[in-house]
Amino acid sequence: MLIAYLTVVALLMVTVLAGHRHPEVEHRQVWTLGWRQLRPLLVRLPVALVAASFLAELLPQEWFATVLGSTSGMTGILAASVLGGVLPGGPSVSFPLVLVLFRAGAGTPQMVALITAWSVLALHRVLAFELPMMGWPFVWRRWLVSLLLAPLAGTIAMLVPW
Repeated sequence: MLIAYLTVVALLMVTVLAGHRHPEVEHRQVWTLGWRQLRPLLVRLPVALVAASFLAELLPQEWFATVLGSTSGMTGILAASVLGGVLPGGPSVSFPLVLVLFRAGAGTPQMVALITAWSVLALHRVLAFELPMMGWPFVWRRWLVSLLLAPLAGTIAMLVPW
């Protein structure tokens, strides 16, 4: 909660500083645009968190703790990388689900790998955007060079002392 308050204070300080350094910029327009982008999230995020909480009760937590737990090591990191690559949806869906997995006993390195794979590999985004716009020659090359990023991030997170 402290981080949220510090973020708001930092945002206000940067806003005041920007207002003094660039008086020609219409800051009211910037705030209006920011509010317009934030408003849908204020509805989606609580709904997604509640849905993820219900999902947490339906999923076998012992299984997730075994497969994605901190003791699962590289096997868990690889499983999380695959899961992250095929996990559909935007951050409003994915992050509450990651939170549920984390609370069910998934390890930090495994969740780092999952989020990295979701960010970089995202099969649903590849099929919906990259493939139609960029074509197979680009997509397979990008995937080839990106496949190691999620397991590498999870491995580094496993090596970092917490």
